[in-house]
Amino acid sequence: MRLWTCALMMTLLLTLPACGGGSGGEAESRTADLRDRYHDMTGCAMEAAVSCDQEGLAWEAVLRCDYVPGGESVVEVLAPETIAGVRAVLSEPDWRLEYEGESLNAGTLSDEEISPAACLPRLMSALRDGWLLEENEEEWGGVPCLRLTVDQTGVKDGKILSTLWLSLAEGTPVRGEIAVDGEIILTADFTSFSFYDTMSEDGA
Repeated sequence: MRLWTCALMMTLLLTLPACGGGSGGEAESRTADLRDRYHDMTGCAMEAAVSCDQEGLAWEAVLRCDYVPGGESVVEVLAPETIAGVRAVLSEPDWRLEYEGESLNAGTLSDEEISPAACLPRLMSALRDGWLLEENEEEWGGVPCLRLTVDQTGVKDGKILSTLWLSLAEGTPVRGEIAVDGEIILTADFTSFSFYDTMSEDGA
């Protein structure tokens, strides 16, 4: 009886990982396919409410960003009305900022000197090229999402983690967060998103 019980337990132990590996493999494949789309895109246009609150600095604005991988990306303020229309140009990989108006310059956050104006292009860069740490399904605002956390070491060796919630139905971002050394410094709630190729197909 003992031999039979041991044999049964060993069989279960051998078969259980195989079952888990199947679903895990499908999830990894889905994540890889989704990230490939971002990695291969020519660019994208997006709008989001971006906010930060750190060490007494409170900043919130609705931003539009035209993101071009490896090139110059343009960020424009849509709200509040007092600074609407102000624009900044960002360049990878050093994230150099050129302002058309200093009112968009909310300063920099953390020792990594991350500007709130760079939130949206940084999230896209992390999604494309960051080191994947976590992936799971999780709802955000009632939307079923794929939640990804990726790591990009900062220029001063700070640990920069970007977390994005991507709609399972469309693969587009719903929510984004940037954390430096364990502290969330920027959040983004997306209101629109389009890949450049999708915009072309729609005739936009």
